[in-house]
Parts: sequence; structure tokens; C-alpha cells
Amino acid sequence: MLMKKREFIKGMGLAVIALFLPKRARALEYYPNPSEKKWAILYGTWCGSTRDASLWISEGMDGIANVFDVRENPDLSGYDHVVIGGAIRANVTSQELQNYIKKNATILKSRLRGYFAVCGNMMQPVGPEQTKTFIDNHLALLAGVSNLPSQVFRGRITFGLMEPDVRKQMEGMKMPEYDNLKRSECMTFGKELLKKA
Repeated sequence: MLMKKREFIKGMGLAVIALFLPKRARALEYYPNPSEKKWAILYGTWCGSTRDASLWISEGMDGIANVFDVRENPDLSGYDHVVIGGAIRANVTSQELQNYIKKNATILKSRLRGYFAVCGNMMQPVGPEQTKTFIDNHLALLAGVSNLPSQVFRGRITFGLMEPDVRKQMEGMKMPEYDNLKRSECMTFGKELLKKA
């Protein structure tokens, strides 16, 4: 009986401590490999495609980049190199990503090393037109830094991850679920970024 009481008290104590830990300390974070220079990849996503692209880009960089969702509002001032990417809807990234870039332009300007976008593009191949629209005329303009390595990746649709109104719109357009995001393409872009830095 005494042993059970001790275990109960010990368990309750640990639970109370866990409640008072900051949310960031409890969150599962992607931990990069050690590197001489600190790299960060910042992304904005709706359904997770851009998160996966970000992790795969870091893999292509031998896993040295820490990967942040813009909704975490990370402090990137301690990083030497930053890559920014976002999912595209109606030719722009999420408002959270746009706001973050504008708010942190001074910190980002000297650290930016590349841009990427993830777009379903109605299941059509992407080319220079998409790069101009999503990168040159959007991300680069927001950040005030152009002529950086950039890549537009084809995305995917998973209805279960969409907001109900967006899902209804896609289904109304007879758009099927699909997955055109390629890990190998993301890793290749990561290798390119590392080589050019």
C-alpha cells in the first residue's frame, strides 16, 4: 500500500511539472545535425505538403537545417542562413507567412539563401511562369531579396486535411486527391542550396 502511494505521488508530481513546462519545451522539434553554420528553413503550410518539402530539403542538406512552421513564430536572428517556402493558394502563400516575412525583413535580409513554393498547379507541370509568379513576384518581393536559388514543387491534395469550404470547392471542380510532391526533387534543391552558400 505504501509503495502504491509513493508511485501515485511521484506520478502526480511529474504531471504537475509537465504542465508548467513551456509549450516549446514540450513540442516535438526537428533536431538538425551539428554544423559549422546554423541553417533554418521557415515554411507556411495549409495541409502539410510544405512541411514535408522542408524536411526533405533539410535531408538534402545532410540534415543540418532546423525546420520551423511559421505558426511557431520562431526567432531566426541566431541563424546564419535561412530558406523560406510556402504552400500556394490563389497565387500567394499563407497570410501568416506573408506577415512574418514583412515583420522580420531586417533580420531575414542578410540571411536569406533561397525560396521555394509548393503548388498543386492543377496537376500541370511547373515552369518559369510559376517561378516568376510565386517566387519572383511574391516571396522575393515580400522579403526584398531577389536572385536567390529557388524552386517550385508540385504539391498534393488530401481532402481529409483541407478546411471544409476548400474541400467542397475542390470536389466541385472534380479535382481528385493526388500526390505529385517528390522527395528526390526536394533533396536535390537542398544539395543545391548547400553548394551555393
